[in-house]
Amino acid sequence: MPVFSGMADPDRRVLVVTGHYGSGKTEFSVSLALKLAREGFGPYARLALCDLDIINPYFRSRERRGILEDAGVPVYGSAYGHEVTAEIPELAANIRAPLEDRDCRVIVDLGGNDSGALILNQFGKYFTPESALFLTVINANRPETRDFDGAMAHIEAIERATGHRVDGLVNNTHLLRETDAGCVAKGHRLCEAIRDATGRFIWCDCYPEGVVPEADLTDKYERLMPLGLYMRPTWLDR
Repeated sequence: MPVFSGMADPDRRVLVVTGHYGSGKTEFSVSLALKLAREGFGPYARLALCDLDIINPYFRSRERRGILEDAGVPVYGSAYGHEVTAEIPELAANIRAPLEDRDCRVIVDLGGNDSGALILNQFGKYFTPESALFLTVINANRPETRDFDGAMAHIEAIERATGHRVDGLVNNTHLLRETDAGCVAKGHRLCEAIRDATGRFIWCDCYPEGVVPEADLTDKYERLMPLGLYMRPTWLDR
């Protein structure tokens, strides 16, 4: 069975991923793309990743273009075929191609806050309720989203900027290599509070693969999503 086929309304082919800076939004987007490439992506013939994050100059999914394209996932985003030292926020003209391709499943890595999310408005026709699912990555260990009020303020800011309701929550509460099962549980409780108060659903609970043993989490959550550490430069661990 393809991964995540049991999600609410799995036929929506566009997954729009938002999340505050430091939430792990891009790590989630890249890990999800690689997981779907390995395990299947439903009734669609192709899979692509669109990097629409032109605000944050750090940890952009297009920086992992090599491993994604090696896995068969084309990356659309910057107008430049390579990264440059100074970030120039210009999108390539072909970024509409996967969005217009009805046989292509698309993961959209959107800018981290409401300002970054504004870019979505110029692509509005591709993000109808019938075609797109909006997800927000929640990290309860980040100051801005550590509690219900902070997380809801972020969600509502994204919704005002885009005109779209956030459908699902992605719990990615972590402390990088210091993450443990308690971190995942902490974030899940926050997501449960948001779910119970607003009717949004929890799309998945994430954990860093190789850091938190899956056995510590099994049977505690409906759907687990292992994340790689693709976006973390090794020098940060020294």
